[in-house]
Amino acid sequence: MRIVDLFSGAGGLTFGFYYHKENNRFIRNDNCNIIFANEYDRAAAATFRMNFPDINMINQDIKELTEEQVRGLIGEEEVDLIIGGPPCQSYSTIGRRVYDDKAKLYNEYYRMLSIIRPKMFLFENVRGMLSMKDEKGNFVIDNIQNMFANINDELGYTIVYDTIDAVNYGVPQHRERVFIIGIRNDLDIEWDFENLNIEDEQLTLEQAISDLPHINSGEEIHEYGDCLPENDYQRLMRGENENLTAHFLAKYGEKIQTIMNHVIQGEGKDYINGLVDQGILEERYRLTSGYKNTYGRLYADQPCTTITNNMSTPSGLRCIHYEQNRALTPREGARIQSFPDWFQFTGNKREIKTQIGNAVPPLLALKFAEQLEEILG
Repeated sequence: MRIVDLFSGAGGLTFGFYYHKENNRFIRNDNCNIIFANEYDRAAAATFRMNFPDINMINQDIKELTEEQVRGLIGEEEVDLIIGGPPCQSYSTIGRRVYDDKAKLYNEYYRMLSIIRPKMFLFENVRGMLSMKDEKGNFVIDNIQNMFANINDELGYTIVYDTIDAVNYGVPQHRERVFIIGIRNDLDIEWDFENLNIEDEQLTLEQAISDLPHINSGEEIHEYGDCLPENDYQRLMRGENENLTAHFLAKYGEKIQTIMNHVIQGEGKDYINGLVDQGILEERYRLTSGYKNTYGRLYADQPCTTITNNMSTPSGLRCIHYEQNRALTPREGARIQSFPDWFQFTGNKREIKTQIGNAVPPLLALKFAEQLEEILG
Protein backbone atom coordinates (compact mmCIF):
# COMPACT_ATOMS: atom_id res chain seq x y z
CA MET A 1 0.00 0.00 0.00
CA ARG A 2 1.08 3.56 -0.74
CA ILE A 3 0.17 5.69 2.26
CA VAL A 4 0.16 9.40 3.15
CA ASP A 5 0.25 10.19 6.88
CA LEU A 6 -1.37 13.49 7.98
CA PHE A 7 -1.37 15.00 11.50
CA SER A 8 1.04 12.20 12.36
CA GLY A 9 2.07 13.34 15.86
CA ALA A 10 4.76 11.10 17.34
CA GLY A 11 3.64 8.23 15.12
CA GLY A 12 1.26 5.96 17.03
CA LEU A 13 -1.02 5.40 14.04
CA THR A 14 2.02 5.23 11.76
CA PHE A 15 3.50 2.44 13.89
CA GLY A 16 0.59 0.11 13.12
CA PHE A 17 1.29 0.33 9.40
CA TYR A 18 5.08 0.47 9.61
CA TYR A 19 5.23 -2.78 11.61
CA HIS A 20 3.26 -5.97 11.95
CA LYS A 21 3.34 -8.43 14.83
CA GLU A 22 4.87 -11.87 14.33
CA ASN A 23 5.77 -14.39 17.06
CA ASN A 24 5.22 -11.69 19.69
CA ARG A 25 7.68 -9.32 18.02
CA PHE A 26 7.28 -6.17 15.94
CA ILE A 27 8.57 -6.78 12.41
CA ARG A 28 8.86 -4.21 9.61
CA ASN A 29 5.89 -4.41 7.25
CA ASP A 30 7.34 -4.16 3.76
CA ASN A 31 3.88 -4.07 2.21
CA CYS A 32 3.22 -0.57 3.58
CA ASN A 33 5.06 2.31 1.93
CA ILE A 34 4.47 5.60 3.76
CA ILE A 35 5.32 8.16 1.07
CA PHE A 36 5.40 11.17 3.35
CA ALA A 37 4.11 12.33 6.73
CA ASN A 38 3.07 15.78 7.86
CA GLU A 39 3.14 17.17 11.40
CA TYR A 40 3.08 20.78 12.58
CA ASP A 41 4.54 20.35 16.09
CA ARG A 42 8.33 20.52 16.11
CA ALA A 43 8.95 18.11 18.99
CA ALA A 44 6.46 15.51 17.71
CA ALA A 45 8.01 15.70 14.25
CA ALA A 46 11.47 15.16 15.76
CA THR A 47 10.20 12.08 17.63
CA PHE A 48 8.68 10.79 14.40
CA ARG A 49 11.95 11.22 12.51
CA MET A 50 13.89 9.44 15.25
CA ASN A 51 11.66 6.37 15.12
CA PHE A 52 10.86 6.31 11.39
CA PRO A 53 14.02 7.70 9.79
CA ASP A 54 13.20 6.41 6.31
CA ILE A 55 9.85 8.26 6.10
CA ASN A 56 9.87 11.75 4.59
CA MET A 57 8.57 13.94 7.44
CA ILE A 58 7.29 17.37 6.36
CA ASN A 59 7.34 19.49 9.52
CA GLN A 60 5.10 22.42 8.59
CA ASP A 61 1.56 23.72 8.91
CA ILE A 62 -0.74 21.64 6.68
CA LYS A 63 -2.35 24.90 5.53
CA GLU A 64 0.99 25.82 3.92
CA LEU A 65 1.29 22.56 1.96
CA THR A 66 0.63 23.63 -1.63
CA GLU A 67 -0.96 21.43 -4.27
CA GLU A 68 2.27 21.54 -6.27
CA GLN A 69 4.28 20.46 -3.24
CA VAL A 70 1.92 17.58 -2.45
CA ARG A 71 1.86 16.34 -6.05
CA GLY A 72 5.65 16.40 -6.07
CA LEU A 73 5.74 14.33 -2.89
CA ILE A 74 3.33 11.61 -4.03
CA GLY A 75 4.49 11.29 -7.65
CA GLU A 76 2.39 9.83 -10.44
CA GLU A 77 1.44 6.50 -8.88
CA GLU A 78 -1.95 6.22 -7.16
CA VAL A 79 -2.15 6.57 -3.38
CA ASP A 80 -4.06 3.81 -1.60
CA LEU A 81 -4.64 5.37 1.78
CA ILE A 82 -4.47 8.54 3.86
CA ILE A 83 -4.20 8.00 7.62
CA GLY A 84 -4.40 10.48 10.49
CA GLY A 85 -6.80 12.82 12.25
CA PRO A 86 -6.59 16.53 13.18
CA PRO A 87 -5.80 17.60 16.77
CA CYS A 88 -8.55 16.65 19.20
CA GLN A 89 -8.35 19.31 21.93
CA SER A 90 -11.16 21.45 20.51
CA TYR A 91 -13.58 18.51 20.51
CA SER A 92 -12.66 17.10 23.91
CA THR A 93 -15.44 17.00 26.49
CA ILE A 94 -12.82 17.61 29.19
CA GLY A 95 -12.23 21.33 29.54
CA ARG A 96 -13.48 24.18 27.34
CA ARG A 97 -14.90 23.12 23.97
CA VAL A 98 -14.60 25.70 21.23
CA TYR A 99 -15.09 25.64 17.45
CA ASP A 100 -11.72 27.24 16.72
CA ASP A 101 -9.16 26.94 13.92
CA LYS A 102 -8.07 23.50 15.15
CA ALA A 103 -11.67 22.30 15.11
CA LYS A 104 -11.91 23.37 11.46
CA LEU A 105 -8.85 21.41 10.30
CA TYR A 106 -11.09 18.79 8.69
CA ASN A 107 -11.29 21.38 5.90
CA GLU A 108 -7.58 20.77 5.26
CA TYR A 109 -8.22 17.01 5.25
CA TYR A 110 -10.86 17.71 2.59
CA ARG A 111 -8.30 19.71 0.59
CA MET A 112 -5.74 16.91 0.81
CA LEU A 113 -8.35 14.38 -0.39
CA SER A 114 -9.10 16.60 -3.39
CA ILE A 115 -5.40 16.66 -4.33
CA ILE A 116 -4.27 13.13 -3.45
CA ARG A 117 -7.51 11.25 -4.28
CA PRO A 118 -6.63 8.11 -2.29
CA LYS A 119 -8.72 4.96 -2.55
CA MET A 120 -9.54 5.13 1.18
CA PHE A 121 -8.80 7.16 4.27
CA LEU A 122 -8.65 6.47 8.02
CA PHE A 123 -9.53 9.43 10.25
CA GLU A 124 -9.33 9.29 14.07
CA ASN A 125 -10.53 11.67 16.76
CA VAL A 126 -12.04 11.87 20.23
CA ARG A 127 -15.62 10.78 20.88
CA GLY A 128 -16.56 14.39 21.60
CA MET A 129 -16.31 15.13 17.88
CA LEU A 130 -19.70 13.43 17.41
CA SER A 131 -21.44 16.03 19.59
CA MET A 132 -19.42 19.06 18.45
CA LYS A 133 -21.27 21.75 16.48
CA ASP A 134 -19.98 24.53 14.23
CA GLU A 135 -20.89 28.21 14.56
CA LYS A 136 -24.13 27.60 12.61
CA GLY A 137 -25.25 24.81 14.91
CA ASN A 138 -24.46 21.99 12.48
CA PHE A 139 -22.80 18.83 13.80
CA VAL A 140 -19.17 18.55 12.68
CA ILE A 141 -19.63 14.86 11.78
CA ASP A 142 -22.49 15.84 9.43
CA ASN A 143 -20.27 18.49 7.84
CA ILE A 144 -17.61 15.87 7.23
CA GLN A 145 -20.06 13.40 5.74
CA ASN A 146 -21.64 15.99 3.44
CA MET A 147 -18.39 17.62 2.35
CA PHE A 148 -16.43 14.43 1.78
CA ALA A 149 -19.28 12.77 -0.16
CA ASN A 150 -18.99 15.36 -2.93
CA ILE A 151 -15.49 16.78 -3.17
CA ASN A 152 -16.02 17.69 -6.81
CA ASP A 153 -18.09 16.50 -9.77
CA GLU A 154 -15.97 13.37 -10.15
CA LEU A 155 -14.73 12.63 -6.63
CA GLY A 156 -16.43 11.74 -3.39
CA TYR A 157 -16.16 9.36 -0.45
CA THR A 158 -18.65 7.07 1.25
CA ILE A 159 -18.14 7.36 4.99
CA VAL A 160 -18.72 4.92 7.83
CA TYR A 161 -17.75 5.62 11.42
CA ASP A 162 -17.86 4.00 14.83
CA THR A 163 -16.60 4.51 18.38
CA ILE A 164 -13.88 2.01 19.24
CA ASP A 165 -12.50 1.20 22.72
CA ALA A 166 -8.81 0.29 22.46
CA VAL A 167 -9.12 -2.10 25.42
CA ASN A 168 -10.75 -4.68 23.14
CA TYR A 169 -7.77 -4.77 20.80
CA GLY A 170 -4.86 -5.67 23.05
CA VAL A 171 -4.30 -2.24 24.60
CA PRO A 172 -4.33 -2.18 28.45
CA GLN A 173 -6.52 0.90 28.79
CA HIS A 174 -10.08 2.05 28.17
CA ARG A 175 -9.70 4.59 25.37
CA GLU A 176 -12.75 5.39 23.28
CA ARG A 177 -12.10 7.14 20.00
CA VAL A 178 -14.10 7.78 16.84
CA PHE A 179 -12.71 6.19 13.69
CA ILE A 180 -13.97 7.32 10.30
CA ILE A 181 -13.35 5.19 7.22
CA GLY A 182 -13.77 6.81 3.80
CA ILE A 183 -14.09 4.81 0.58
CA ARG A 184 -13.77 6.48 -2.81
CA ASN A 185 -17.13 6.26 -4.54
CA ASP A 186 -15.86 4.73 -7.77
CA LEU A 187 -14.64 1.61 -5.93
CA ASP A 188 -16.53 -1.54 -5.01
CA ILE A 189 -15.16 -1.76 -1.46
CA GLU A 190 -16.96 -2.34 1.81
CA TRP A 191 -15.78 -1.74 5.37
CA ASP A 192 -17.20 -3.36 8.49
CA PHE A 193 -15.82 -2.42 11.92
CA GLU A 194 -16.88 -5.84 13.17
CA ASN A 195 -14.12 -7.38 11.05
CA LEU A 196 -11.45 -5.87 13.30
CA ASN A 197 -9.82 -8.67 15.28
CA ILE A 198 -10.99 -8.36 18.89
CA GLU A 199 -8.80 -9.94 21.57
CA ASP A 200 -10.27 -12.62 23.83
CA GLU A 201 -9.10 -11.05 27.09
CA GLN A 202 -8.51 -7.52 28.34
CA LEU A 203 -5.11 -6.70 29.79
CA THR A 204 -4.88 -5.15 33.24
CA LEU A 205 -2.68 -2.26 34.28
CA GLU A 206 -0.55 -4.56 36.44
CA GLN A 207 -0.02 -6.93 33.50
CA ALA A 208 1.15 -3.98 31.43
CA ILE A 209 3.69 -2.26 33.70
CA SER A 210 4.56 -4.47 36.72
CA ASP A 211 8.06 -5.22 35.35
CA LEU A 212 9.12 -1.56 35.18
CA PRO A 213 11.48 -0.59 38.02
CA HIS A 214 10.33 1.09 41.21
CA ILE A 215 10.82 4.87 41.09
CA ASN A 216 10.56 7.67 43.64
CA SER A 217 9.71 11.35 43.57
CA GLY A 218 12.21 13.38 41.55
CA GLU A 219 14.03 10.34 40.09
CA GLU A 220 14.83 9.29 36.54
CA ILE A 221 15.78 5.65 35.92
CA HIS A 222 17.56 4.35 32.82
CA GLU A 223 17.95 0.62 33.56
CA TYR A 224 15.58 -2.29 34.22
CA GLY A 225 17.87 -3.61 36.96
CA ASP A 226 16.67 -7.00 38.22
CA CYS A 227 13.14 -6.50 36.89
CA LEU A 228 12.24 -9.21 34.37
CA PRO A 229 9.22 -9.37 32.04
CA GLU A 230 6.42 -11.47 33.48
CA ASN A 231 4.08 -12.06 30.54
CA ASP A 232 3.85 -11.91 26.74
CA TYR A 233 2.75 -8.28 26.69
CA GLN A 234 5.76 -7.16 28.71
CA ARG A 235 8.05 -9.27 26.52
CA LEU A 236 6.55 -7.68 23.40
CA MET A 237 7.02 -4.20 24.83
CA ARG A 238 10.64 -4.82 25.82
CA GLY A 239 11.79 -6.60 22.68
CA GLU A 240 15.57 -6.43 22.71
CA ASN A 241 15.62 -3.10 24.54
CA GLU A 242 18.16 -2.67 27.35
CA ASN A 243 18.06 1.00 28.34
CA LEU A 244 14.96 2.74 29.67
CA THR A 245 14.00 6.23 28.53
CA ALA A 246 11.23 8.57 29.76
CA HIS A 247 10.96 6.77 33.13
CA PHE A 248 11.03 9.89 35.29
CA LEU A 249 8.99 11.71 37.94
CA ALA A 250 8.67 15.28 39.09
CA LYS A 251 9.59 16.21 42.67
CA TYR A 252 6.45 16.16 44.82
CA GLY A 253 5.66 18.58 47.60
CA GLU A 254 4.71 17.40 51.09
CA LYS A 255 0.94 17.88 50.64
CA ILE A 256 0.72 15.97 47.36
CA GLN A 257 2.93 13.17 48.68
CA THR A 258 0.82 12.80 51.83
CA ILE A 259 -2.37 12.60 49.79
CA MET A 260 -0.89 9.91 47.53
CA ASN A 261 0.31 7.98 50.58
CA HIS A 262 -3.27 7.71 51.85
CA VAL A 263 -5.50 7.23 48.80
CA ILE A 264 -6.48 3.61 48.01
CA GLN A 265 -7.21 1.87 44.70
CA GLY A 266 -10.31 3.17 42.95
CA GLU A 267 -10.62 6.21 45.22
CA GLY A 268 -9.63 9.85 44.88
CA LYS A 269 -10.61 13.34 46.01
CA ASP A 270 -13.75 12.38 47.97
CA TYR A 271 -11.89 9.62 49.83
CA ILE A 272 -9.18 12.05 50.95
CA ASN A 273 -11.77 14.57 52.10
CA GLY A 274 -13.47 11.74 54.00
CA LEU A 275 -10.21 11.11 55.84
CA VAL A 276 -10.11 14.82 56.72
CA ASP A 277 -13.72 14.66 57.99
CA GLN A 278 -12.78 11.67 60.17
CA GLY A 279 -9.78 13.50 61.60
CA ILE A 280 -7.31 11.00 60.11
CA LEU A 281 -5.79 13.78 57.99
CA GLU A 282 -5.44 17.42 59.02
CA GLU A 283 -7.72 20.04 57.50
CA ARG A 284 -4.91 21.40 55.37
CA TYR A 285 -5.10 18.27 53.22
CA ARG A 286 -8.71 18.91 52.19
CA LEU A 287 -9.12 19.09 48.41
CA THR A 288 -11.40 21.90 47.28
CA SER A 289 -10.99 21.84 43.51
CA GLY A 290 -10.86 19.30 40.70
CA TYR A 291 -13.00 16.39 39.57
CA LYS A 292 -14.22 13.40 41.59
CA ASN A 293 -11.28 11.25 40.44
CA THR A 294 -8.67 13.96 40.96
CA TYR A 295 -5.82 12.35 42.95
CA GLY A 296 -7.31 9.00 41.95
CA ARG A 297 -5.40 5.75 42.42
CA LEU A 298 -5.66 3.23 39.60
CA TYR A 299 -6.81 -0.36 39.99
CA ALA A 300 -4.12 -3.03 39.53
CA ASP A 301 -6.49 -5.73 38.26
CA GLN A 302 -8.37 -3.62 35.70
CA PRO A 303 -7.34 -1.92 32.46
CA CYS A 304 -6.05 1.61 32.94
CA THR A 305 -8.29 4.62 32.42
CA THR A 306 -7.57 6.79 29.37
CA ILE A 307 -3.98 8.03 29.20
CA THR A 308 -3.78 11.81 28.73
CA ASN A 309 -0.96 14.34 28.73
CA ASN A 310 -1.62 14.73 32.49
CA MET A 311 -0.60 11.13 33.18
CA SER A 312 2.14 12.31 35.57
CA THR A 313 0.10 14.97 37.37
CA PRO A 314 -1.50 13.61 40.58
CA SER A 315 -3.99 16.49 40.68
CA GLY A 316 -5.13 15.53 37.17
CA LEU A 317 -7.55 12.74 36.38
CA ARG A 318 -6.91 9.26 37.81
CA CYS A 319 -3.20 8.55 37.31
CA ILE A 320 -1.69 7.42 40.64
CA HIS A 321 0.15 4.10 40.46
CA TYR A 322 -1.86 1.17 41.82
CA GLU A 323 0.83 0.27 44.37
CA GLN A 324 3.56 2.91 44.59
CA ASN A 325 2.76 6.34 46.03
CA ARG A 326 3.32 8.35 42.90
CA ALA A 327 1.84 9.19 39.50
CA LEU A 328 2.61 7.26 36.34
CA THR A 329 5.85 7.99 34.50
CA PRO A 330 5.78 8.86 30.79
CA ARG A 331 7.33 5.45 30.02
CA GLU A 332 4.51 3.74 31.88
CA GLY A 333 2.06 5.90 29.94
CA ALA A 334 3.74 4.82 26.71
CA ARG A 335 3.52 1.15 27.80
CA ILE A 336 -0.18 1.57 28.52
CA GLN A 337 -0.59 3.15 25.09
CA SER A 338 1.28 0.06 23.68
CA PHE A 339 4.41 1.89 22.51
CA PRO A 340 7.35 -0.50 22.92
CA ASP A 341 10.13 0.51 25.31
CA TRP A 342 12.54 1.05 22.42
CA PHE A 343 10.32 3.79 20.97
CA GLN A 344 11.98 7.04 21.99
CA PHE A 345 10.40 10.44 22.59
CA THR A 346 12.17 13.77 22.14
CA GLY A 347 11.46 17.24 23.50
CA ASN A 348 11.05 18.61 27.00
CA LYS A 349 9.10 16.71 29.64
CA ARG A 350 5.81 18.45 28.86
CA GLU A 351 6.19 17.78 25.14
CA ILE A 352 6.99 14.11 25.74
CA LYS A 353 3.86 13.63 27.86
CA THR A 354 1.74 15.43 25.25
CA GLN A 355 3.05 13.20 22.45
CA ILE A 356 2.20 10.06 24.42
CA GLY A 357 -1.20 11.28 25.59
CA ASN A 358 -2.32 12.38 22.12
CA ALA A 359 -1.27 9.23 20.26
CA VAL A 360 -3.32 6.46 18.71
CA PRO A 361 -2.27 3.23 20.50
CA PRO A 362 0.05 1.34 18.11
CA LEU A 363 -1.58 -2.05 18.75
CA LEU A 364 -4.99 -0.62 17.83
CA ALA A 365 -3.48 0.95 14.72
CA LEU A 366 -2.04 -2.44 13.82
CA LYS A 367 -5.56 -3.94 13.85
CA PHE A 368 -6.75 -1.33 11.36
CA ALA A 369 -3.67 -1.85 9.22
CA GLU A 370 -4.30 -5.59 9.01
CA GLN A 371 -7.85 -5.07 7.78
CA LEU A 372 -7.00 -2.27 5.36
CA GLU A 373 -4.10 -4.24 3.91
CA GLU A 374 -6.45 -7.16 3.30
CA ILE A 375 -8.85 -4.86 1.45
CA LEU A 376 -6.34 -2.77 -0.52
CA GLY A 377 -3.58 -5.36 -1.01
